[in-house]
Amino acid sequence: MQEKTDTKPILLFIFFAYLFSFLVRMIWVYQFQGNPQFIWNDQLMINTNDGYYFASGAQKWLEGTLQYNPRVPELYRTAAITLSAYIAKIMPFSLDSVILYMPAVVSSLVIIPIILIGRLFGMPAVGFFAALLGSIAWSYYNRTMIGYYDTDMFSAMAPMFILYFLLATIKTEKTIFALLSALSFLIYPFLYDQGRAVVYAIGIIYMVYMVVFHRRDAFTYHSILLISVGLMDINAWAQFAIIIALFVAIKRELISANLSLNGSIITVFLFLYTGHVFDLIWMKISLYFNRGVESSGLHFFQVSQTVREAGLIPFDTMANRISGSVIGVFAALAGYIVLVLRHKEFILALPLIGIGLFSLMGGLRFTVYAVPVAAISAIYLFHVFARYTNEKKLYYPVLTVLTAAMIYPNITHIIGYKVPTVFTKQEVQILDNFKAKSSSKDYVITWWDYGYPIWYYGNKNTLIDGGKHNNDNFIVSEILLSTSPLEAARLSRLAVEAYVGSNYDLVTNTLFKNKKEDQVDVSAYLENLRYGDVTLPQQSRDIYLYLPMRMLDILPTVKLFSNLDLKTGQPLSKPFFYSTRQFRDSGTVLQLGNGIALMKYEGKLQIGDQKVPLGQFIRINYDQSGKPNIQRQTITPMSRLSVIYLEDMQRFVVLDNEYMNSTYIQMYLFNNYDSELFEPVILDPLTKIYRLKI
Repeated sequence: MQEKTDTKPILLFIFFAYLFSFLVRMIWVYQFQGNPQFIWNDQLMINTNDGYYFASGAQKWLEGTLQYNPRVPELYRTAAITLSAYIAKIMPFSLDSVILYMPAVVSSLVIIPIILIGRLFGMPAVGFFAALLGSIAWSYYNRTMIGYYDTDMFSAMAPMFILYFLLATIKTEKTIFALLSALSFLIYPFLYDQGRAVVYAIGIIYMVYMVVFHRRDAFTYHSILLISVGLMDINAWAQFAIIIALFVAIKRELISANLSLNGSIITVFLFLYTGHVFDLIWMKISLYFNRGVESSGLHFFQVSQTVREAGLIPFDTMANRISGSVIGVFAALAGYIVLVLRHKEFILALPLIGIGLFSLMGGLRFTVYAVPVAAISAIYLFHVFARYTNEKKLYYPVLTVLTAAMIYPNITHIIGYKVPTVFTKQEVQILDNFKAKSSSKDYVITWWDYGYPIWYYGNKNTLIDGGKHNNDNFIVSEILLSTSPLEAARLSRLAVEAYVGSNYDLVTNTLFKNKKEDQVDVSAYLENLRYGDVTLPQQSRDIYLYLPMRMLDILPTVKLFSNLDLKTGQPLSKPFFYSTRQFRDSGTVLQLGNGIALMKYEGKLQIGDQKVPLGQFIRINYDQSGKPNIQRQTITPMSRLSVIYLEDMQRFVVLDNEYMNSTYIQMYLFNNYDSELFEPVILDPLTKIYRLKI
């Protein structure tokens, strides 16, 4: 069944598929736009922390903020920043609106190469239905929904354009498509640098394919010459000039087949050399397999161990995220095999399918690459099945019904995927008030989850952030969970001044001289901060502790980074902490979940199979001014375990003395601080901010 491939139907397919993709993403807006807690500056806020990194880059250029923050990216660091900044400057939209809707506007463009691939192979209906599925499939939707402002909006869309241009190069043998392929490789790092290894693999397979199946054609080496230059990692403007010059020379027949052959051999080697191709691929793989502490120098805990998207995932999770269901992913895999058997050119898509399967070991983020190709593959399988019905009039109904069956679980997921904004309006208001009370030169010490939003809404600097996952997590963790206020205060001052004074080197390198001959004994160093005489550097700026309520949810994770003997990498202790909003009170027993229960009349805690004495039961609620009312009941004075009931939040916290006496718990939950070391700036039940006085 050969279908018509006129331009007008294709344009209609593109229009309706793009509209479908965008409107499906509007479901989230419909669900959240009525809640004032998710709105700031008359606009819904974004729902991914990393988005504030790119937004801060645009904000810095537009508003002149964050001039003292060395971590904020420049305008041309990546396309997400550049496009956002210029759209907000030229168009009548606020930056908040631009960063909210841009993921949907950009990511929905993935339907264009999918439809064009269908047209290229004489199957426009396959392209259209695959575009409907691929544009909203589980993983792709999750990382490109409205509010998910990140470079992920380019993650699958850009490789699909590359795939289309390469397939068109093979099918048509037109130099213009080789040129477009080269240029798309050239601009890809500007769009989504993290996926460079994937497009390198696609480019390499294209070259191998052409040499194996078209080695006698002069066009093969013309195209490889152009594309290998596009893949090089050299100055982009020089690269662009070389590509255009080669294209013109080829079109004017100034380059012979033999010259192209010899030239392509040289440029391929230059591509492999300048791009550090094999090192890059190995680095990407090893990064996601590395789960331990550092093996040389001080043994710091690695953040990859705590990132869910970098962990092993079960097969059904991978299947759901790529195609919406296990049956769907099997249809996609079977369809891809049939597709390659019938159209061998689709072997070029193998890296995209392969990295989707690699997600079983590498983590959730890799599934997104496979979504569009999986959609094409599944719909192609349905296309083959529909053709074998031998009834022309059944072809479109069969294709429609089977596609709808694939789309259904993905739409169901989207309706139920109610991701909140990163911060609530009240939390942003706190940062906005804080911004007015402090200088843009000042530093905020808090966990990295909150770094980027603090940049964007508070115009402040941080020691760690969502992209600075390194040994300095130890420093911040130690400050937040130290049981010594003096150590927390001294280490805060030393860390910030060392960071600024070393031209923003790692604090751990400066303070602990990590991996040097005179490496510091960290345990003795911290002990001296607690009890010894320490000369602090001169104050160059104010330093603040930012202690949000939401840190309660991740406190054990924060603790992991400082609860280490850095000489051995082994944990120092096994502190106990448990927090929950899910509980059931039967009168005599308070069930807290996870095998933990409070035996009220016995004054004991049931933890698994053990019963242990309860030290204190503490109830905290807040009056209208935000001041905590604290009621303590001592049960067993010598017990190390306590239960805290946060009445206004309907949350129970079970913790031992190591957590109870920490900086975070004392200063956030109890407003208990050393007035010689700290002073409160904002004491809101959602967030407490203290200024360092030394």
